[in-house]
Amino acid sequence: MAIHNKSHFNSGLMQLNRMSKDNIKHKTSVDFKVPEKTNCILLNKDCLELLKSLPDNSIQLILIDPPYNLDLANWDTYENYIEWAAKWLDESYRVLSPNGNIVIFGGTQFQNVKSGDLIEIIYYCRHKTKFRLVNTIIWYYKNGMSAHRYFANRHEEAIWLTKTDKYYFDLDSVRVPYGEKELRDALKDKRLNPENVKKGKNPTNVWEIGRLNGNSLERVGHPTQKPLEIIRRFVKSLSYPDSVVLDFFAGSGTTGRVCIEEKRNCIMCDTDIQSKTFFKKHIEKMQETIFSNSFTENENIDSFFEDINKRTVDSDN
Repeated sequence: MAIHNKSHFNSGLMQLNRMSKDNIKHKTSVDFKVPEKTNCILLNKDCLELLKSLPDNSIQLILIDPPYNLDLANWDTYENYIEWAAKWLDESYRVLSPNGNIVIFGGTQFQNVKSGDLIEIIYYCRHKTKFRLVNTIIWYYKNGMSAHRYFANRHEEAIWLTKTDKYYFDLDSVRVPYGEKELRDALKDKRLNPENVKKGKNPTNVWEIGRLNGNSLERVGHPTQKPLEIIRRFVKSLSYPDSVVLDFFAGSGTTGRVCIEEKRNCIMCDTDIQSKTFFKKHIEKMQETIFSNSFTENENIDSFFEDINKRTVDSDN
């Protein structure tokens, strides 16, 4: 039996379309000014040490790719994964703003209590916190390693959680352009809002974005570096200019680079001292662009927030 698509009967969607048509702002909309300069900080310290130093409700977006406990190195080894993860999940809830978002990359490779995966994180968030799960995003890629004892992996997951139901989300900033024929067909569909159709289509929760090849120009040397495109989509849709983005498993520093380019402030930390070397390479790749003088590197958290607060006061005056 065929199951019909009933999305056009969604009363919430219909109300949003009417509000858009009448130029009425949604309750979750945010008024912001795009700053000339933003702030960025990368610290070599443990994630819990950093989190405990941050004010309540101070972060708009937490975007992290935590260790998977695969015993690849000292930073990837924990006796009980979820006991460790619970500590930074609880702190993340505290520092996240009421309209904030948190994205956690991961997989589903649980084998024993020592290992960890997104299923355990979701279970903990559901039963031990007030986080709300909005989406599971599937990052699909065609290039990957071969396998003989299981089906070769060609995707990773990321979960998107929020603190409240008033979370910030800017779909228009990440819409995907229609092809010419697709656009003509979509404009004929009476169920769709023509103005939204012209902006592009919803990218859905399955994102086909290639992994970085070994010779990619984006590469800075980190073994698990994520593509700029996937980080950029999260940053643009779940935060706004001059808000604060936090990545406490900074790795290669890709989040910091994207935040600079998209006019967001960014706090990063990583226990690996090489993280600063990786991030410096990102900065070097940006030197010939308009982004080279568009941010201030802070040395500590106090100066980071002082600069942002001063900019806000100056802007209001």
